[in-house]
Amino acid sequence: MAKKGRTFVRGLDSQTYGLGDQRRTQLAAPRVRDDSVVTDTGDSAAHASTSAKSRTWWRVGPGDEPFLTQTVQIHFVELPPDSSNSGHGHQNEAAFYILEGRGYEIHDDQRYDWKQGDLVFVHTDSVHRHWNPYDERAVAIVMKAKSLWMFMGLIQQGRSAPIDRPQEFGEREDWSRVWTPGVRDRKKVITEEDGAWEQTPMGLVRVMNSKEQADHRQFSVDVYEQRIEPGSRSGRYWKMADEIFYVLSGSGYSLHWEVEAEIADKYYARVAKEPTRHEITAGDTLYVPQNTVVQHFAADGSPLQLLNVQNRVFKYLGYDTVHYFEDAPAAERNASARATV
Repeated sequence: MAKKGRTFVRGLDSQTYGLGDQRRTQLAAPRVRDDSVVTDTGDSAAHASTSAKSRTWWRVGPGDEPFLTQTVQIHFVELPPDSSNSGHGHQNEAAFYILEGRGYEIHDDQRYDWKQGDLVFVHTDSVHRHWNPYDERAVAIVMKAKSLWMFMGLIQQGRSAPIDRPQEFGEREDWSRVWTPGVRDRKKVITEEDGAWEQTPMGLVRVMNSKEQADHRQFSVDVYEQRIEPGSRSGRYWKMADEIFYVLSGSGYSLHWEVEAEIADKYYARVAKEPTRHEITAGDTLYVPQNTVVQHFAADGSPLQLLNVQNRVFKYLGYDTVHYFEDAPAAERNASARATV
């Protein structure tokens, strides 16, 4: 439950040059978390978004024990009918996927309406507030790479208030002068109509945000939806970035093969002969560690619908490729059909 204070960035230390113990500890932590896991509520740290009616609770963050990751943080916001949270601002971006209901945002005095299934972006340096003026509750899962900003010293955040020591500072300047040119013209709300479902080696995927979508006002996390038919599976893939899946509907399991780095004349990957198995069902979050081979399976009876988020910075560090050991069944069939034409 809530702890005194909040950990924004977690340190990394070791008595030796190698960090094998650190990795083994993280790999040993449970990777599936359900509604019973509330790592923080923000109450003791006076989190700026909480109001008398709204509710905010964390599931994955850098202060968690056991520790999973700080490349992506996950929390939830619930707005009862006819309510809002408290307005606040922070330098880091955030992405909200609307799980239930509808409502709107006020960002820097601009209104952005949203509904279930939309992906909403809070841009850098945004003063924002979430509103639900309707008769049904609204719930969102919030995905952000906040620790990245903290590592870089971009820590100016809080509720609207006068600055300290005003006599030591000049008149207001337009903060947006230091933003990337043209960002104010980019999309802030991504709807179902903004992306198509596609058959990929991973399976049936709808990309909601990526670095290829240069008209989106979001730079730090990539997000996609995935649908696996009953009794079927995804592709078996290997990537360097860690990732978090939220189970939108259905159930199944995920197989993870640990990858060991053999450092010889160069780096070699050694994939574990046996995977670990992780059962998942609607409402769960599934964590996939860095440098892991993964494959997802849907149970019989209903499709498995997943929401994926990962930190985009990996793609700028030279890890922009996903390797497939095995394609999803539909992709295999398409490849076979093309080969016979």
